[in-house]
Amino acid sequence: MKMDRRQFNSLVALTSLGLVAGATSAFGETEKRLSVIALVHPGMILLDLAGPLTCFNMMMADVHLVWKTMDPVRTDTGITIAPTSTFAQCPEEADVLFVPGGLGGTTAMMDDDAVVGFLRDRSGRSRFVTSVCTGSLLLGAAGLLKGKRATSHWYTRDLLPQFGATPDSRRVVEDGNVITGGGVTAGIDFGLTLAARLRDEKTAKFIQLLLEYDPQPPFDAGSPAKGGPALAASVLSRRSSALEAAKAAVERAARKI
Repeated sequence: MKMDRRQFNSLVALTSLGLVAGATSAFGETEKRLSVIALVHPGMILLDLAGPLTCFNMMMADVHLVWKTMDPVRTDTGITIAPTSTFAQCPEEADVLFVPGGLGGTTAMMDDDAVVGFLRDRSGRSRFVTSVCTGSLLLGAAGLLKGKRATSHWYTRDLLPQFGATPDSRRVVEDGNVITGGGVTAGIDFGLTLAARLRDEKTAKFIQLLLEYDPQPPFDAGSPAKGGPALAASVLSRRSSALEAAKAAVERAARKI
């Protein structure tokens, strides 16, 4: 299934049944439009992208979905995202540089000099350098986490020190202009945190209520500590090959920075 920019934006808007119009009246038409550069890459987790982009959309941001080419990018769900710009065409400056995760995609991208070089270049001209899930490994590969506290998906967080970062288990970690979110579903927490930083707390709360973001999971197993050692071991076993590949990619990338 291919999804172009218009369809994607419609999907985001429909999650709140026209919430963008409500957001406009709440934030005021005089608000400066924000600019977001979001790296879309093969193998990324769709929810890593969709959660934050819903928040960005409600902040009246101009979102640039950026990839090396204009070819559709396949996500973990099989849904493809159509880039809106290439590395060469996208804005040189932005309010937010955002990298979603996805273990397989992240692993491949750490070895891609064009991707790493693009992130390194745009990071110096972005107000905030950000990621969700394993996207923080790509920031690390670009040398952007040195001396920073950061987070990642729980099963890759222990790789962050190889990039000079201090791992932090909080759901969203802010260190200067670097903001990293934890695994997958932390993307909404991350988006709301950025809304408060880019606009204000009132705006972030407005978006939270529009989204009816009031997590009440049916099971309390969303972290290794809550799920317990046996469940964590089962997840790690299932992901062992992918995690070994990620560790090797981190080691290669760390030698380059």
